[in-house]
Amino acid sequence: MMKKRKIWIFLRVVAIAFLIAFFFRFYLFASYIVDGKSMEPTLYDGNLLMVNKMIYDFQDVDRFDVIVFHANSKEDYVKRVIGKAGDEIEYKDDRLYINDKAVEEKYLEAFRDSARLPLTKDFTLEELTGESSVPKGKLFVLGDNRHKSMDSRSFGFIDANEIVGKVDIRYWPMSELNFQFAN
Repeated sequence: MMKKRKIWIFLRVVAIAFLIAFFFRFYLFASYIVDGKSMEPTLYDGNLLMVNKMIYDFQDVDRFDVIVFHANSKEDYVKRVIGKAGDEIEYKDDRLYINDKAVEEKYLEAFRDSARLPLTKDFTLEELTGESSVPKGKLFVLGDNRHKSMDSRSFGFIDANEIVGKVDIRYWPMSELNFQFAN
């Protein structure tokens, strides 16, 4: 009798743990594998990421957040948010201007030392998209590896509703464990 009771308690604990893990995995967080070089030197091909799927239910997307979004029905992309609704964006002489103000991109400094310059060719939002500012409900995203990134410069704005979540943690390889991906 005592043995059956212990087994029953053990099975309940395992079942509850499984349900909690299922909830966290499918509703709060998702694991993604970086595929490609578009986010180097911030993220590398094969890095494993933990994506917070719920954060944007409680707060707005911040400029420079690294996000995962549905690029199409088969692929998700990892990119950095550069422009939000209402922002006017321009690159001039390898410098980012948002709403006519120069903005520092500290996350690119490691790349500037080793990459051929300029990192980002000159453009205005209007040249690329026909819009002078980011429309409501849209975002303008770029990969950190500006020479090898397919991003809003090629496919235009992304719909904010296509965001899967914010990249919170790079957990593999363990030697590159990182909890922060903002400017």
